[in-house]
Amino acid sequence: MKNRNAEVARFITIPLSHYCEKARWALDRAALPYREEPHIPLLHRLSTKRSGGGTVPVLIHAGRCFVESTAILVLADNFSGGALYPQDAGQRHQVESLVARFDRELGPHTRRWAYAQLLSDTALLRRIWATRAPRAETLLLPVIVPLARRLVRAGYRVTPESGQRSIERVHGIFREVEERLRDGRRYLVGDRFSAADLGFAALAAPVLFPAGCRAVLPALDEVPAAVREEVLRLRDTDAGRFALRLYLQERDTPAAARSATA
Repeated sequence: MKNRNAEVARFITIPLSHYCEKARWALDRAALPYREEPHIPLLHRLSTKRSGGGTVPVLIHAGRCFVESTAILVLADNFSGGALYPQDAGQRHQVESLVARFDRELGPHTRRWAYAQLLSDTALLRRIWATRAPRAETLLLPVIVPLARRLVRAGYRVTPESGQRSIERVHGIFREVEERLRDGRRYLVGDRFSAADLGFAALAAPVLFPAGCRAVLPALDEVPAAVREEVLRLRDTDAGRFALRLYLQERDTPAAARSATA
């Protein structure tokens, strides 16, 4: 166990990615040691391709490569002895279903809406993409940003119209979460924090700008007024308040510490 805990994983990320934040939160909660290797978009592929992945996040741990955020959540759960997935088979199935749904629906729509609002602001885009990235990469930003912006628009199908459809879909998912919470429960499944709660809160970050989020987000006062108004509108929903509470109460405390003080 001592040697296992001493292993330091490589964690390849784009710092602004909410999927990377989802994986990072799981690693922090499991107290799994890692060294983050942040990159600007497009240049991240030079590292992920060599490690057997494509997009981020990628985690290399104990000689194995874990590609995509949910695979990293499962690893973190195994490492911590069950910090994120319930032992009960029925509850575990619910958690897995919600995690998959948030991955498939919530994450892409929050990302598309955010990019639809901010992708045209070159100065803001360069500053966000440069944050935490290696200096050698940031020096290439004047060349990278135009190409990366075109690839983001095409790859995520970002247009003003698709952005509007995406924020409407986000509101729909928030209403579904609120329906689950309507009976007064504190968590989406069972009576303790799980991967479902983590997945919802992390993938909602681009529309909530939560305090405590480790993904790189612009300050609320430096985005357009329409963006601020939408963020404040979503914060003022039961689902938004739920996600913000999870960041406040669950983001920075490893599961082992919570169990010891319970």
